[in-house]
Amino acid sequence: MSNQVIDLLKQLRQAALKRNLMALISYHEEDSYLMRFANSSISLNTNEHLISLDFIAFDGRKKASYSMIVNPTDFASMEKGLDILAEMLPHAQPLTYDPTFPVYTRDVVDERSFDPFMCELTNEERLAYFNTLGEGLESDDVKLSGIFSSGTTTTATITTANEFTQYFRATDAQITAVLSSESLKWEVNAEQSAQMKKDLDARSLHADLALLVQNYQQDQAVQLPVGKYTVVLGPAATAELVQIMSYYAMTGSALMQGYSFLKEEDQGKQVFSDQFNLIDDPRDVEIFGQEADRFGLTRQPFPLVSEGQFQAFMWDQDSADEFGKTPTGHDVSRTSLVINAGTEPIESLKDLCEMPRDEDILYIPYIHYMNVVNPSQGMMTGSSRFGALFLKKDGSVQVPYNVRLTQKFTDFFGKNILWMSKKQVAYNVSSSYGRRDPTALRVPRFVCVKDIEISHSNPSY
Repeated sequence: MSNQVIDLLKQLRQAALKRNLMALISYHEEDSYLMRFANSSISLNTNEHLISLDFIAFDGRKKASYSMIVNPTDFASMEKGLDILAEMLPHAQPLTYDPTFPVYTRDVVDERSFDPFMCELTNEERLAYFNTLGEGLESDDVKLSGIFSSGTTTTATITTANEFTQYFRATDAQITAVLSSESLKWEVNAEQSAQMKKDLDARSLHADLALLVQNYQQDQAVQLPVGKYTVVLGPAATAELVQIMSYYAMTGSALMQGYSFLKEEDQGKQVFSDQFNLIDDPRDVEIFGQEADRFGLTRQPFPLVSEGQFQAFMWDQDSADEFGKTPTGHDVSRTSLVINAGTEPIESLKDLCEMPRDEDILYIPYIHYMNVVNPSQGMMTGSSRFGALFLKKDGSVQVPYNVRLTQKFTDFFGKNILWMSKKQVAYNVSSSYGRRDPTALRVPRFVCVKDIEISHSNPSY
C-alpha cells in the first residue's frame, strides 16, 4: 500500500517540477464504514472510499492552494489540478512574512496506529457489537440508537525539494450508543474509542447502559437548585473540555491573536492544580500519535502543564513564521493529548455509584453543545446530557434534569480538583464531518471537582 502511494507522490512531484512549481503535495485516503441505528433498528449502513490531494505552491511570500478528490488511475486530472494551482499562484496576495518551504531530511513510514484486523471489520461484527451492548435493555418505551463508525486513514506528503516522503496509516472506531425513553424523554449513552479490534468491548458499554437505565427508570427525577456543587466529570466531559481549552488557549496563534486566557508570562507559573499534568504525546499509539509533522519535524513528547505549571505554547510552522517563533512540531491535523492518571481506584460507573461519600455529588458524563463564551477569560458554557446522576450523601441516587454550566477552564482544572481516577481511557473526539481524521485524548475515567456552579436548571427533560 505505502509503495503505491509513494510512487504516486513521486510522479506528482515530477509533474510539479515540470511546471516550475515549489510545491507541497499531500495525499489523504479514507476507507470509512458507518452503521447507524435509530428506533432499535439499522437506519443506515454505508461505506465510502475517497482519495484527496492537496497542493500548496510557494513563490516568495505568495502561497496558493488547491484541493481535489481524485481517481488514483486518472493522472491527467491530477495534472490539471497542478495547472490550476500554477494559474492561481501569481494572483495570490503576498503574506506579510516569509513562509517556510518544507524540506524533508528523511523518509518517514509510521503505521504504529494501524491494525489490519480493525480494517477488516465486517457488518455482521458491527451489528453483533450493538446487539450485545443493548441486550435486554430495549422495550416498547426504551429505544436504542447510535453509530458505529470505523475505518482506515492514510496520509502522505512530498515536496519538490527532494524525494523524501512521509507516510502515515491508522485505524479507528468510534461507537456511541443511546437509549432513550419515548414517554419520559430521557436519554442515556455510552461511548467507546478503539484503535485495535481487540479493544472493542461491548460488554463494558452494556454494563454502564444497564446501570443508567435502571437509575432513570426507578429513581426520582429532580430539578436541582442553582448553586455550587461537587461534580464528577466523565471522560467525554473531561476530554472535550481539554480539547477546546488546548485549541483556544495553548497554541501560539491563539496567544498572538489575543484570544488565549494564557499569556507568555504564564509559562512556568502555577495556573492549574498541582494534580494536573497535560502532555502532547506522539508516542501514544492508541490515540493516533504521529511521528513527524507536515514540515518534517520529529514530534517529541511536549509537556503543556506539569504539576499545574503551564509550560509552553504549541507553535505550528505558519504561526511561527508569522510571529518569529520556533516551531514545536505541531503542524499536524491532530494532537495526542494525555492527562495524567490520579490515585482513586474507581474504574467504572458502578464503582462511582457505590463509593462512600460524605457529600452530594453531581455526575456529569457529557457536556452538550459546549462552546466558548469569552476565550480571553477562558470561559465556556454547556449543558449536562446523556446520563447525569445526583449521588446523594445518604447513598441514594436521583436523576437530575439537564443543568447549564458556565465556568472558566481553570475552575475545572485548577485548585478545585479533588481527585482523579487511577484508570485512564481513550476518548474519541473525531469530527463526523469532513475528512476522516482519527483524534482522541487519553484522560482519567473520572475527575472530581468542587465548587462548580450550576447557572440554570431545567424543570424537565
